[in-house]
Amino acid sequence: MTPALQLYSMRDCADQIALLAQLPALGITKVEGYGGVYDDPAAYRAAMDANGISMASGHFGLADIEADFDATMDIAETLGITRVFAPYLEEKDRPNTAEGWTALGKRLNAAGTKYADRGITFGWHNHEFEFFTLPDGSTPMDVLLDAAPQISWEADLAWIVRGDRDPMDYIQRYAGRLSAIHVKDIAAAGENLDQDGWADLGAGTIDWAALLQACRNASGDLIYALEHDKPSDPVGYATRSAAAFKTLWEATHD
Repeated sequence: MTPALQLYSMRDCADQIALLAQLPALGITKVEGYGGVYDDPAAYRAAMDANGISMASGHFGLADIEADFDATMDIAETLGITRVFAPYLEEKDRPNTAEGWTALGKRLNAAGTKYADRGITFGWHNHEFEFFTLPDGSTPMDVLLDAAPQISWEADLAWIVRGDRDPMDYIQRYAGRLSAIHVKDIAAAGENLDQDGWADLGAGTIDWAALLQACRNASGDLIYALEHDKPSDPVGYATRSAAAFKTLWEATHD
């Protein structure tokens, strides 16, 4: 299993096209897209092809999807994306009731239906706020998935931990909805504060050996995307984390 690299992790690299030439030597031949690399999809695709790199998944904001669905499809088709994930809500846009999350789920479900008609899998990518209990005692992530039965889920397991929930529980509960996994690590308390408390894969506190085994048990058709939200050394992070993933994966079994 070769993981993808979420390119948001590499956003501080000055030349995103030149970066693609570096990745194969790091053991990375798959990437996951985000808005910062979509300005010239044809040029980016040419650079990926020249370096033997593929992009099976990508992030698109829900507002962008709803404003111009065809534009997102054009980008996806040009880059070879077959799984699209809506990744985030600004704090001002986050519902604070179950009814609000149900409404969001219905919007996502409508988007998912449009993508499905074009042969694209669509899902949601979580952060921590989807796991903060609502006034009625419900959990936004559960409400959202219930309200959007047609969408899949890219589960960012480290954000689930930061939401004070057990990622193992969510892997098992929603095994049939999983389409991709974000693989990143959390530093020990008080460490890596300049990196918002994130760590290279395998250098943090998350038991990724157990989580990868659970993911592997849940589905044989998952994309695994390495991510670090604020690496101080992006290329070093990618190098070390790709190697750590290989070691962790080899320790799991079907």
